Amino acid sequence: MALYEHVFLARQDVSAQQVDGLVEQYKGVIEAHGGKVGRIENWGLKSLTYRIKKNRKAHYALMDIDAPAAAIHEMERQMRINEDVLRYMTIAVEAHEEGPSAMMQKRDRDDRPRRDGDDRGPRRDFGDRPPRRDFGDRPDRGGERRPREDRA
Repeated sequence: MALYEHVFLARQDVSAQQVDGLVEQYKGVIEAHGGKVGRIENWGLKSLTYRIKKNRKAHYALMDIDAPAAAIHEMERQMRINEDVLRYMTIAVEAHEEGPSAMMQKRDRDDRPRRDGDDRGPRRDFGDRPPRRDFGDRPDRGGERRPREDRA
C-alpha cells in the first residue's frame, strides 16, 4: 500500500462538527477498501486567497492515509459528488511526517518584531526641504488665463 497526504476544503457555512463528520465519512471509505488513516488534523476556518464557488473562507482538514490506490479513487469520487467539499488534493509521499504539520506548529510570538516603534529605525528628517507652498502663493504666470483656442 502507498502513503498519501490528503487535504480538503469544506464550505464556510458548515459547522466544525459537520467537518468532523466528513472526515469520519471518508475515513470509513478508506477503511472499507483495506486502508487506514493515521493522523487527522483540522486546521479550522481560514480565509481563501480567492473566492471558490462564492466562498471567501473554508474549513481545512488534513489526513495521513496508508491505502491502496482504489481506496483513494473512491474517496475522491465521493468528494466530487459532495457539495460541501470545495477542493481536495491527494499527494503520494515517501513517509508521513512525525509530529504536527507546519500549519499546526505554534509560532513563537516573541520572535516577531513589535509594532510599537521600538524596532523601527528613527523617523526620516526632511530638514533639507523647503516648506510647502500654499495654493495662493504660486508664482504668477504673467496674466489672465485664456481658454484654449481649439475649445473656444
